[in-house]
Amino acid sequence: MWQNGSESESLTSDIFFPAWLFLSSSVPHDGGGIAFGCIPFFLMADIIPEKALDSGSDDSGSQRQEIFERPSGLMGIYYHPYFQVSMLGFVCFMCPGMFNALGGIGGGGQVNTTAQANSNTALYAAFAFFAFFSGTVNNVIGPRLTLFIGTLGYSLYIASFLADNIHSNAYDFVVVAGAILGVCAGFLWTAQGSLMMSYPTEAQKGLFIGIFWAIFNLGAVIGSGVAFGLNFNNQGSTVSDGTYIAFLIITLIGVVLSPFMADPKMVVRTDGTKVTLPRQPSWKAEFYSLYVAFKTDPTIILLFPMFVASNYFYTWQGNDYNTALFNIRTRSLNALIYWSAQIFGSMFIGYGVLDRSQFRRRTRAFAGWVIVTVMVFVVHVWGYEYQKNYTRATPPPNIDFSDPEYPARAWLYIFCGLLDAMWQTFVYWLMGAMSNDLGKLAVFTGFYKALQSAGAAGAWHADAVKSPYMNIFLSTWILCAAGMIFALPMIHFRIKDHTDLDDVEFENKTHGI
Repeated sequence: MWQNGSESESLTSDIFFPAWLFLSSSVPHDGGGIAFGCIPFFLMADIIPEKALDSGSDDSGSQRQEIFERPSGLMGIYYHPYFQVSMLGFVCFMCPGMFNALGGIGGGGQVNTTAQANSNTALYAAFAFFAFFSGTVNNVIGPRLTLFIGTLGYSLYIASFLADNIHSNAYDFVVVAGAILGVCAGFLWTAQGSLMMSYPTEAQKGLFIGIFWAIFNLGAVIGSGVAFGLNFNNQGSTVSDGTYIAFLIITLIGVVLSPFMADPKMVVRTDGTKVTLPRQPSWKAEFYSLYVAFKTDPTIILLFPMFVASNYFYTWQGNDYNTALFNIRTRSLNALIYWSAQIFGSMFIGYGVLDRSQFRRRTRAFAGWVIVTVMVFVVHVWGYEYQKNYTRATPPPNIDFSDPEYPARAWLYIFCGLLDAMWQTFVYWLMGAMSNDLGKLAVFTGFYKALQSAGAAGAWHADAVKSPYMNIFLSTWILCAAGMIFALPMIHFRIKDHTDLDDVEFENKTHGI
């Protein structure tokens, strides 16, 4: 609610944020309070001081927007941006989260990774194509319907592995399900990206990315925990049918939840401004917006190597490290700690670095770049020390979590999870710093997911045709390093200390055809 004449010096939304992010631990807030368990404190963000909007902070836009009053009571909770980004997180918790839990185990939970590798090749190839145009689809049919369509493929994908576990001749079903999921995932992640980057105020973008990433990865944590529990006494190399059934049920809940997301035009940000609605012009204009987005913001091309690398490293981590070295119950445990690390990684770089408003945005951008670059080299120098000791032709004996050599290798997998979360969060934050226009952000997200998937398709194909582990590892390292090198000039020339509220040039050109 807008409070006239308030003398407060800052938005309370910078102090009170969803306490349940910290699970069962208690964490002191900046405002002196204590957050416990699952109590959402986001209602404390309803007081919006006028002075805060007039102060002209580094992250404020260049124009003043109309201020709206949020509804009170239960509807106020439902339409609150924290609640909506949390709902979005839970949809992805249940659908992509279970996909990630299965992928984190390695090989789709199978002893023979060929079916999963070929399925993921088809998945990411389809994803690469359809994600490139999913931003335009999202702008025409709306993010809620786009999100719903996107959830459907995850249940089919999980069901295909259950069928493969029961019937040994279900290989084709697994590959086809992967291709269908590629189409659906392109829609889901574009809708997710446009919503996640449109809910927060300027100063909250890193926090909202962190909130989403924490909830989303909690799905993979819980899914991996379920897999670990169901396979604790399994000394083999294939997960049980019950694991796939549990994952299938959870993804179906996510499908049902997605239509209950609020209409974005009804959501009011914590500073009293409304979420910018996506435009719905003709299909011709929407496809033309792909070209216009690139023409009006050509520096986006410098992020393309980061986009390509952002799913490329999963192949080595999941199949060529976790599956190659460990038995099934230890693979499940590794997936659990990997995705747990992602929660801390995303919150650290999102809230702890990128949203530190006492520093200029450009300073935060360079700090994020340094942290992620250091993590790239820590992970790959460490990984090289293990990778040089085994090949596909000479696989080592499977390691169990009770073996003395396990802890050091588990810590590497934890650092892989930290790097992944920091990488994805940093990419989203950079895109959000480039524009506040929902349509343009949808197109950027489409670029991101298309190139991300193209890179992943190449990596999974290399694994499917049994390329040497070392080749896949070195290509991963080189691509990650190149991504950071190319991103540096983009940060230097493009990231400013504020983002304009309206992307006028993009708006005019997409409506002027």
